[in-house]
Amino acid sequence: MKRKTLVLPAVIGLLTPALAACGGSDGGDGGGDAIVVGTTDQVAASKKTPAPLDPAYAYDVGTWNILRQTVQTLMAQPRGEGAPEPEAAESCGFTDSGNERYACTLREGLTFANGDPVTAEDVKFSIDRARALNTDSGVSGLLSTIELVETKGDREVIFHLNGPDATLPYKLSTPVAGILNPDDYDKDKLREGFEVDGSGPYTFEAEVKNDELVSAVFTKNPDYKGILDPKNDKVELRSFDDAEMMGTALANGDIQLAARGLTSQQTDELAASSSGDIDTVEAPGLEIRYLAFNTDAAPVKSRAVRQAMAQIIDRGKLVAEVYGAQAEPLYSLVPASITGHSNSFFNKYGEPDTDKAESILSEAGITTPVKLTLHYTTDHYGTATKQEFEELKKQLDASGLFDVDIEGTPWEAFRPAQLDGEYAVYGLGWFPDFPDADNFLAPFLDKDNFLGSPYANSEIRNTLIPQSRREADRLNAAESLTEMQDEVADDVPVLPLWQGKQYLAVRDDVTGAEWALNSTSTLQLWELGHGVSG
Repeated sequence: MKRKTLVLPAVIGLLTPALAACGGSDGGDGGGDAIVVGTTDQVAASKKTPAPLDPAYAYDVGTWNILRQTVQTLMAQPRGEGAPEPEAAESCGFTDSGNERYACTLREGLTFANGDPVTAEDVKFSIDRARALNTDSGVSGLLSTIELVETKGDREVIFHLNGPDATLPYKLSTPVAGILNPDDYDKDKLREGFEVDGSGPYTFEAEVKNDELVSAVFTKNPDYKGILDPKNDKVELRSFDDAEMMGTALANGDIQLAARGLTSQQTDELAASSSGDIDTVEAPGLEIRYLAFNTDAAPVKSRAVRQAMAQIIDRGKLVAEVYGAQAEPLYSLVPASITGHSNSFFNKYGEPDTDKAESILSEAGITTPVKLTLHYTTDHYGTATKQEFEELKKQLDASGLFDVDIEGTPWEAFRPAQLDGEYAVYGLGWFPDFPDADNFLAPFLDKDNFLGSPYANSEIRNTLIPQSRREADRLNAAESLTEMQDEVADDVPVLPLWQGKQYLAVRDDVTGAEWALNSTSTLQLWELGHGVSG
């Protein structure tokens, strides 16, 4: 009988008992066959992106889901989420009252998969390397509050910050802070290709065709020490061009779990079916989608144009027409389930209203219809993206105030063009680095931001972001966080559209699927095991 398994909200997961402190124990199930997991995430190398898996460059959910299995970090998200816990570290903590000095002690006897010892100098090398390379992916921005990395002996690492940052433990749990072996990674240049080495729960082997990763095989690292407890000896992550191909592979038994990329139609059909050996799992999700603006570009340089778009777009209709139960309208960059969320866009604009939009443009002296092109990527966020932009065009054109074209481009060309400022308006998704409001605001609004945006709000950058980061209790940061969201709703450098939910499908002979995907879309492949799911 088919079951639909509902994962409890992440906050309830905090009640889950902590994982064993030493993942190096014999935690595998002993099965020789790999558990095969499907995804529609694409990882490719090119002239513009020759090093997709280097932690100093990688900054998307697909590449991070490879690195999280292989490259160990000082901190890690526990199984039930909540605050990060020491992983490669034995202990970590702020040593001052101002949250500006953070010290970690490495686990004793920690080694890379090749047997080399992991030392404090390796941690310093890895952090300093990512900061110095400062790649155009923007990932080094996560380390921007680090002023100096100091070591004491082989096991102690001390981070001196340039200002308070209570979110640093989260940032040290992300792959950009992964601990690398200097023998494998050059400090002055990126490691090109698809090789990855670390001290994480798995070693990694890639199958590559035409510079695209088609299969990633993870084999349990017997010398791993950390908080993770692998339930299997081997997992293969197989990439599919689209959700239909992945669904067929699942139905045929070629894969045991479809982890990322199922369409709303597929999940609806699987959930509605009353027979078979495939279960659907719903997991908490923090993915967001948004339109972003090159605020120096002529069509949208005027704030009034961006405000008018915010006044016209009907998020509820957009979600209903394209994503159904897989998404819900979003009225802020910060998702509704995150501490500090405010419905700032709804508070300012209310329900969609063409008359109000016309007044905004008229008062600013903007001639209508405003002609602009909405750019989207054809192969990075699923096949529904085109339909989403067709709906956005339809809504804006129907107002009579805009004359919109849409243009889709493969991610390999889309992202560099976006960063080069070639697009006035473009669509992107955001899978958070960690579940805190700071990670939905600073990456878009701070200097050296993920978007390469020319928008610069001095109040946000110089006062509100630092102010919010002083508060270890994130409830106390709510006032600063709300002010930032209100500023965004007023200036509209970014226009939030919707917040996603996550679904996966799994065959009955695999256990642990309810833990396989956390709210930040991190694949936790170590949770999967052979057996009969409950």
